[in-house]
Order: sequence, then structure tokens, then C-alpha cells
Amino acid sequence: MEVTINETQANTIQEKVKTFFDPNNHPAGFCPVKDVVDRIGDKWSLLAILNLGYGGRLRFNQLKTQIEGISQRMLTVTLRSLERDGLVNRYVYAEVPPRVEYELTPMGEKLLVKVWELADWAIEYKAQILESRAAYDKKAAKKTRS
Repeated sequence: MEVTINETQANTIQEKVKTFFDPNNHPAGFCPVKDVVDRIGDKWSLLAILNLGYGGRLRFNQLKTQIEGISQRMLTVTLRSLERDGLVNRYVYAEVPPRVEYELTPMGEKLLVKVWELADWAIEYKAQILESRAAYDKKAAKKTRS
């Protein structure tokens, strides 16, 4: 599938890139995207966001069950980080035993929309990416044998 970017889109992208890299817009060495990408790019945060997006408000153990392989400690750390970033709300109920639930905030829901756009892109181009990897690996293997 070929993607064509028209002149208006190209100009818009070019302006965004210029603004993004303009040192007057942020401190030197600061990348405004890095922290966000670091957060959602870790092993568990994305899975927590996706599960909360699918399941709505969930209890801790429901999330733990749905995210295969995550430890209790790592889920706690992940949820605290997402809460700190304003992506997840934590609700504590004064009950015995205590009940704690988690839910995406409106900002978390907006992130979920962008994550699904990325997922759609990944699904659309998965075969091409795998083909490119195979071709690259084959070429690299030939170079090492030479």
C-alpha cells in the first residue's frame, strides 16, 4: 500500500517538526515526547491502559488476571505511575476488605485512541515489516559470511 502525502500535509508536518525542535520552545536537551513514549513504551503500562480501555473501571485483581505474567508489585508500580501521569484514576472504598478500583481518566481515554491508531498502523503494515526484517537479516547474513 502506497501512502501519498499532499503538499498541505507535508507543509503542516514540516512546521510541526520545526516547532518541535525549536530550542526556544523547551529547555535544551528536553524532548517533550520522550517521557510519554517512555511511559507507554514500557512492558506493562500499555497493557494496563488497553485493559482499562476495554474493561472500564476494574479492580486490582481483575487487572492482574487480565495482564498475563505481571506481578502484584509491578502492577502496583505501573498503576501508580499511570495515576501520577494523570492517565488513571484510583478509587478507594472504605469497606472491609478494602476495595480499590482503577479507571482511565479522560486524558487516558484520549491516549487510548492514539494507541489504537498506532495499533491499526501496526496491523496494516505487519506483513511488510516482517518481509523487510527477513530481507535485512538475509542481507546481513551474507555480509558476515563474506
